Amino acid sequence: MRVMVIVHATKNSEQGNLPREEDIAAMDAFNDKLVKAGVMLSGDGLKPSSNGKRIHLSKGKKTVTDGPFAETKELVAGFWVWKVKSMEEALEWARQCPDPMPGGDSTLEIRPFFEAEDFGENFTPELREQEDRMRTQIEHEQKG
Repeated sequence: MRVMVIVHATKNSEQGNLPREEDIAAMDAFNDKLVKAGVMLSGDGLKPSSNGKRIHLSKGKKTVTDGPFAETKELVAGFWVWKVKSMEEALEWARQCPDPMPGGDSTLEIRPFFEAEDFGENFTPELREQEDRMRTQIEHEQKG
């Protein structure tokens, strides 16, 4: 199963405070363990919400709001995509994670991705084929 591990933002991360060298080294060592175990598919940190935009869609209308966004606990500061056998395995890896937001409280959230079988018969063979073509094209573009 694939899961997204979301690193929630903090006041510190929203202020744009960068991690110390030792914090970067600890996270790099953890990421290296994930890669060597075949767990990590991707991951990155995100700049503060002051660098972002939100697009609200409602009844055909789109409204753009510039960051920063007020509610820190609802913001994402980074993420990983992991391939694990179970949610329990994801939890085991998350428990080994160094503090992603040193100097305060940190929160990791683990959410499973939908897989094709979750959609049952609504995901027709034609739609499955279209999805496979799109994923193949994405992989090709990333390598190119």
